[in-house]
Amino acid sequence: MSHLVQTMAYVGQTPWHQLGNQLPAKQPIDVWAQKAGMDWTICETPVRYMTEQAGSLGSIMSFDEQKVLYRSDTKAPLSVVSGRYQVVQPKAVLEFYRDLTEISGFELETAGVLKEGKKFWALARTGKETALKGNDLVKGYLLLATSCDGTLATTATPTTVRVVCNNTLTIALNGASSAIKVPHSTSFDARQVKKQLGIAVSQWDSFMYRMKTLSERKVKSHEAMNYFLKVLCLTDQHVDPAQGLVNERALKKVQAMYEGQGHGSELASASGTAWGLLNAVTEFVDHEKRARSQEYRLDSAWFGQGANLKQRALDHALQLVA
Repeated sequence: MSHLVQTMAYVGQTPWHQLGNQLPAKQPIDVWAQKAGMDWTICETPVRYMTEQAGSLGSIMSFDEQKVLYRSDTKAPLSVVSGRYQVVQPKAVLEFYRDLTEISGFELETAGVLKEGKKFWALARTGKETALKGNDLVKGYLLLATSCDGTLATTATPTTVRVVCNNTLTIALNGASSAIKVPHSTSFDARQVKKQLGIAVSQWDSFMYRMKTLSERKVKSHEAMNYFLKVLCLTDQHVDPAQGLVNERALKKVQAMYEGQGHGSELASASGTAWGLLNAVTEFVDHEKRARSQEYRLDSAWFGQGANLKQRALDHALQLVA
C-alpha cells in the first residue's frame, strides 16, 4: 500500500480512505500538486508501427487517427486514445479550485491519483453543513475528477459527507445526479462548469431537506428487510429464482450495520429510520465492501459499481418518503 501514499494528500483528519500525505491547512496549489502526486503532465505522441518491407528493420510509420498518452515524469504509458481526444491535465483539476478557495470560501481537503495516473481527482469542502436530529452532522463537498483512459468524463460532483462515519453520497434530486460531465471529445471550460455548478450547489438546501425527511421517517422491520432486498439483492428485478439470493453476504453485513454495528447507527436520526437504512448501505460501500485494496474501494465508491449502488440506495430510500 505504501506506493499509494505518495499519490494522495489531505488536510485535517485522516480521510475515510486512510491514504495520503498530511498537509497543513490552506496550502498553495503548487504544494498540493507536489504532495498529491499531481505535479506531472500528460504528454502525447502519434501511434507508430513498423513495416517490414523496407530492409530488415522495416520503416516506422505513424497512425494519425490515434495517439498514445504518457506521463512526463516516468514516461510510463497511460492509454491509447483517438486523435480528437481532449486531455485534461492533473494540475488543471487543482487549478479549478484556485478561485473557489481564494474567493468563495472552499477549502481543498484531499486530492490524488488513481491507477498510476489514469484517474485523478480533488475534493473540496464547500462550507455548507447541516445537523440532523441528535447532532448528526452532514457537510457539503465538491468532487472534481477525470481520467485519461476513456473510463471517466471530466466530472464535477456536489457530494455530501456524513461526519460520524465519513460516508460519501452524491447529491441527487428527482432521481438525477447533479454532477456536471464534460466528455473528452470537447474541451474542458472551467468557467462554464462553475456557472452550471452554481445551480447544482444551490440544490444543497433541497437535498438536505429530503435527508431530514428520511431521518424522521420511522421504518418497520419488514420495510427495512424489503429495502435491503431491493437495493442489494435486486428482488424488484427479474432474477432467476433458481439462482438463489444474490449478494446474500452483503445483505447480512448491511443489516447488522443498520441494527447497531454501523458508525452513527445509534443516533436519533438513524436508529430505526430511512436515513439509517441509506447510511448502512453507504457505509458498507465506502468502508466494508470487498475490494483488492483501499485504492480499488475508493475508485468503486466514487466512480464505479459502488457509486451506482449508493445511487440505488438513495432512490429507494426516497421512495419511502414519496
